[in-house]
This record gives sequence, C-alpha cells and structure tokens, in this order.
Amino acid sequence: MIAPCGLALVVLLAGSGIAPASPIYVASQGAGTMVALDSGSAPPGAPLPVARTPAQIAAGPEGRLYLTHPDTRQITVVDGRAGSVLRTLSVPGQPFGLAVSRDGSSLFVGDWSGNRVIRVSAETGTVAGEVAVGKDPAALVLDRSGRLYVADRESRQVSVIDTTRMARIATVPVGEAPFALALDPAEERLYVANVRDGTVSVVATADTRTIATLKVGGMPYGVAVSEDGGRLLVSNQQGGTLVVLDARAGTVQAVVPVGRYPEGVATAGKRAYVANWFSDSVSVIDLDTLRETARITVPEGPRSLVIPQEGAR
Repeated sequence: MIAPCGLALVVLLAGSGIAPASPIYVASQGAGTMVALDSGSAPPGAPLPVARTPAQIAAGPEGRLYLTHPDTRQITVVDGRAGSVLRTLSVPGQPFGLAVSRDGSSLFVGDWSGNRVIRVSAETGTVAGEVAVGKDPAALVLDRSGRLYVADRESRQVSVIDTTRMARIATVPVGEAPFALALDPAEERLYVANVRDGTVSVVATADTRTIATLKVGGMPYGVAVSEDGGRLLVSNQQGGTLVVLDARAGTVQAVVPVGRYPEGVATAGKRAYVANWFSDSVSVIDLDTLRETARITVPEGPRSLVIPQEGAR
C-alpha cells in the first residue's frame, strides 16, 4: 500500500503539560513539507519542503532524520535540529521501510517491489549489501545487537536478518498482512500488527517463534510499546481508535477514540502520539487516564511518526 503525495512534518510539543522529552517527527502525505509546533496550540512554523511521497520516517544519531520515498526512489536526509534538508539520496528499487544503524553510518532499506533489504551508506546512498526477504517488505526494526526484523506484508511472515553478514537467519510465520513492528524495551518480544486479520502476533526474540496472537479487531496499522514495557498500543485504522492492551496478559485495557484512519504510533514517557491520516492531526493520549488530552492540527495526511531515543538526539 503506497499512497500518493508526500511530506515530512515535525511536531514539537511544549507547554500545557504535553511536552515529550524529545521532538516528535511526523511524516505525512499531501503537504510535502516539514513544520514545527512550539506548543500544543500554536500554529505550525515555516514549512520546509522535502521530496515527494515519504512513506516512513526513522531517526538516527546527531539529530538526523531519514525519510523514504518509494515513488521517486529516494531517501531524504534531514537535520532535525536545524530543520533543514541535508541531502537526497538516490537508491535502487522502491524504498519503503527503514532502519538506521546505531552509529548512523548505514541505512537498512526495504525495497517494496524488489522483495529485498539493501544496506546503503547514510552519506552517499552507495549500496553495501543486500538480502532477499518476503514480498512487500514494510516495517523494519533493528535491535541493539544488530539483528533486523522485517515485516513481509504479502508473505505473512517476519524475516530476521543478521546485519553483520547481511544474511537472513530465520523466518517467523505471523498473521495476515503484517505491516508494523515494535520491540519491547528489553527486546525480548517483537509485536507485529497484522492489517488484514485484526491481530497482533507476539514473537519471542530468543528463539524467533510466535508465542501468542492477540485479537484487537479492525485494521491494526501501527504498534508501539510504552517505555516501561507494560502497555501495548495499536492503532485501528478502520475504527478510528487506539487500542491499549496489557502487554503481558494480552487483555484490552481501553479503546480510545482518536482521529480518522490512525496509523503511526509512538510513545514518550506517559504519553502516546497517534498520526491521524484522514484527520490531518496528531492525537495525544495520556497513558495514566487512557484518554485523548489533545488533538494537534498538522498539514495534510500524517501517517508515520518517530520520537528519537535519548542517545540519538
């Protein structure tokens, strides 16, 4: 699923008790710009144009942001601190999902149409290796040991890659149309949002096997884990809700109404942030009360968001 048009948008939430420790970076389709909000109610700042059709956004060290553009076969590199585009990399295939090496030197890119993951230089875009995966690789998540997990949407599986050797070392059967991935803080469990069967697969990373399937209903398009690992947050695009589950028990704790067609989800402290694609907004969820406390208007079509880790800013 690659939608037309593109944008990257930065939302900086401060004041009014809703500020996260890090900026929130939100990629949207439609406006084709990057903007900053200095408070929950302030209008966006001056837009920064980026390349068309960004699909995913990822954060690296030194405030770097990376956006994939499957339609133009490019990756935009942004200095998040300065709010400026540093360069645009040309890469082979249709870059979709993206992960950044811990030192920021390499990008791991899912080639949507090529059914592979390529490793490219974050400076030049030069290809340094590739490995075959399943059909339509969507989300990519890299753990601290250098193991990469890839949601192979049309193969009903997760590919596991040793990035040192650029070799696939396992495939894990999951649900129908896996699209989004999230690791828990201990990196013991991988959560996989399966769009077409309304489930989340729970994969034990120690032996790369599915140990549970959680029913959330609707169309799960985004997934995140709270910083303490206790809660699992899943966006239901079909229902316009954020489903909150007990991460260990797998039981639903709340279903929180958000905007229309929610997709990307991220957490910071005791708050979650949801990109509402059709509402042109970002919902702010209080994880203590499990209620939406703010809805920030943003440029057209927010879909993917990221909050950099403390060590990456």
